Formats: sequence, C-alpha cells, structure tokens
Amino acid sequence: MPLTRLAQARRKSVGSKQTIKAIQRGQVRVVFVAGDAERHVIEPIIQACKAKNIALVQVDTMQALGKACGIEVGCASAAVMED
Repeated sequence: MPLTRLAQARRKSVGSKQTIKAIQRGQVRVVFVAGDAERHVIEPIIQACKAKNIALVQVDTMQALGKACGIEVGCASAAVMED
C-alpha cells in the first residue's frame, strides 16, 4: 500500500499549502492527494507535480491520508520529502 511509504517517511509535508511550497522548493519525491478533496484545492498541486515530473499518488479519502500522516483530521494532500 502506498500510504505505508508516507507513514514511514522521516520528512513529510502535510496539507496543501506546505506541500505546494515544498514542491516549488524542489524538496519532494512523491505527492499524495485525496480523491475526495475539493478539486480547486488539489489542482494546483497536480499541475505543479506534472510540471516538475514528481510522482503523484491518488488516495481514496482525506481521512485515510490524514491518518497516514499521523493527524486526527483529514488532509487533501501530503508529500514525502527528500532526505
């Protein structure tokens, strides 16, 4: 399951604002987006990943993504950052 990689990552960004900043800085290996997140929230992240050739993984729900990040609430996106 791809969420295992996110859950075990030593460095990660959680949330759309932090993820887009990390992508722009070139610090991201793989990005996870929730399939049930609002499109206007995740679309800029998807476009940035395409522009920078970053792997993108779609997860079913925001709740599952939040749980993999170790938070109690759902989140729209998260990323595994380079070590």
